[in-house]
Amino acid sequence: MRDFFIFITMIKIFIRTASLGLLFLFSACNLTQNSTKEKQIIAPTVNAGITKANISEDVLKEELDFLTSNDLKGRNTGSEGIEKAAAYIEGILKKNKVKPYFETYRDSFDVKGSTGYNIIGFVEGTDPVLKKEFLIISAHYDHIGLVSPIANDSIANGANDNAAGSVAVLELAKYFGAASKNKRSILFVFLSAEEKGLLGSKHLAKRLKDEKLDLYVNFNIEMIGVPMVEKDHKAYLTGFEESNLAEKFNEYSEEKVLGFLPKAKEFNLFMRSDNYSFYKEFNVPAQTISSFDFTNYNYYHQVQDEADKMDIPFMADLIESIIPGIYKMANTPTKEIKLNKE
Repeated sequence: MRDFFIFITMIKIFIRTASLGLLFLFSACNLTQNSTKEKQIIAPTVNAGITKANISEDVLKEELDFLTSNDLKGRNTGSEGIEKAAAYIEGILKKNKVKPYFETYRDSFDVKGSTGYNIIGFVEGTDPVLKKEFLIISAHYDHIGLVSPIANDSIANGANDNAAGSVAVLELAKYFGAASKNKRSILFVFLSAEEKGLLGSKHLAKRLKDEKLDLYVNFNIEMIGVPMVEKDHKAYLTGFEESNLAEKFNEYSEEKVLGFLPKAKEFNLFMRSDNYSFYKEFNVPAQTISSFDFTNYNYYHQVQDEADKMDIPFMADLIESIIPGIYKMANTPTKEIKLNKE
């Protein structure tokens, strides 16, 4: 009899357990259906840990207005104007606790008898091993200075080329400096003398190569002040076929941030911006993103390239979209982005 009661008790326990299991199963199915309906408001698991930057359009405008002000006289390398720009960038990096990589923020080099300055901020990686590997996020902050006057204006203020890219790197430096979630180290680099033949990037790339820096990827930003026309991506990548950077970046971002522009290949833009200096020295993926598609902006190297022509909401959205891709590049266990010829 005792064994019978034990048997009955076990049966009851089994039934209760089975009932709970079925309840859990149906609840899980219901949750799955609900999660499908709510997909747009649930943060994707692949980007867990990434906080929204909430890029301020007012701050972007303020930074653009300063870098393109007439007081800087077109930010020509070696000029008083670009010195003001350099000091401004240094001040923002320091205020946001982004450390200098060298003894100071400046990497100086000779430019035909004058001195050029690259500005380098440093956010050290959090992983004891991966922090020895580096990303370089870069943009050139120089422009062409004074040009032939149009309507009594001779100052080429270079809003799209490349104050827009410079403020993007500033905002990215602020974000990653505050987040401190990058396992790999990141250099935020503002390059000078790009307009004189990529001189600043050539100098810095050689210096870092001589110092045996382990460079993983150079992600260069150039002319992102206006959106492209009728494209299914937000920016194009120069040297698109050189690596799997666009493919992996879009995978990391969970949206089509980067695409291919035939004109970029036709004009060989891969070799015409600062990324190429790092590619030549390090033989790693080093590419530029841009939204200037040759149809959407008529003021390249002209005095009309002013801050009031920049699409600030587009810039803020693009910078926000860039963050998950950089975050993943800085945190994957292995180097997933590779040159296609490897």
